[in-house]
Amino acid sequence: MTPVALQEAAVQLQRRRLRTELRRLRSERELTQKDVAREMDWSLSKLNRIESGAVGISTSDLKGLLRLYGVVEDNDVEPYVQMARAGRDQQQWWDRFRYVTSTQYVNFLAYENSASVIQQFEPMLIPGLLQNDDYARAVLEELAGSASKQLVDDWVQLRMQRQEELFERPDRPEMLFVISEAALRPWVGGADVMRRQLRRLREASKLDKVTIEVVPFKGGAHPGMKGPFVILQFTEELLEDVLFLENSRGDMISRDVKEEVEPYYESLGRLRDLAKDAELDALIDEALDRMPENGL
Repeated sequence: MTPVALQEAAVQLQRRRLRTELRRLRSERELTQKDVAREMDWSLSKLNRIESGAVGISTSDLKGLLRLYGVVEDNDVEPYVQMARAGRDQQQWWDRFRYVTSTQYVNFLAYENSASVIQQFEPMLIPGLLQNDDYARAVLEELAGSASKQLVDDWVQLRMQRQEELFERPDRPEMLFVISEAALRPWVGGADVMRRQLRRLREASKLDKVTIEVVPFKGGAHPGMKGPFVILQFTEELLEDVLFLENSRGDMISRDVKEEVEPYYESLGRLRDLAKDAELDALIDEALDRMPENGL
C-alpha cells in the first residue's frame, strides 16, 4: 500500500474503532441514545451522527461523553482522545468531492478505502468500480434529473478517482463482483459505449485479486432481486463487517450488526451458487454478438 493509502486506511480504522468503543461504553452503562442525548443536552441527531461516524467529535465533547460513561482517569481517557484526533485531522482524497455527494456516500468511500475485502452484488448495472467513463456518464446523466452538466462531470470524476485509488494500489483489496446477466444486456450509452464497457469488464476479470461472476437468466428467481448490496471486511479483528445498501434516492445506508449482515452473506452464497456454471467470457461474447458493428 502507498504511504498515502496507508495513512488513509489508518485514519478510517481509528474513526471506526472510536465509534465502536463509544457504542460499547454506552451499551455497558445500559443507556439508550435518547438517555445520552438528554444527559449531554445534545440533539438525538448529533449523537446519531457521532455513533455512525458521519461526523467527528471534539475533544471537549468526547471527554464529557466519557465522564457520562464512567471513564474519568487521564490514562483511560487519553487513548480515546488520540483516536478522535487521528480520525479528524487528516485530509482524504474524497474530501474535495464532499460538495457533490451525500454524507452517507462519503462515509461509504471512507470504509471502502480501508477495506481488505470488497464483495458486491449488482442486479441491473455494471458495478461502479468496473465502469468506464462513458458508461458511468450515461448512467449518471439518466439518474441526475435536473442536475447540471458540471455536477455530472464531477460525479464521473469521483467515480474514476475511486477506481484509481483502489485498483492502482500495489496491494489492492480482494474484490468480488457478482452481477446479474441483466446487467450485460442494456446498451447503456449506445452500442459503442456498451461494447467498450463489456470489453473492459473482460479485462478486469483477468486482474489479480478481482473476481467477477454472473448470475444467468436461467438461474430464475434469486435473493439478489431485492436489490444491490456491498459487504466490506477489514483486517482489524475488532472491526465488524459493514453492509451498505443503496436506497431509491441513491443514499448509502450502512449496517454493522452481525445479525443484520449475516443474511446478506447467505444471499451472496446463494447467488454464487447460481453463478458457478456461468462463463463470463461466453456471456460477454453473446451480448456483443447482439450489437450492430457500427453502433447506434
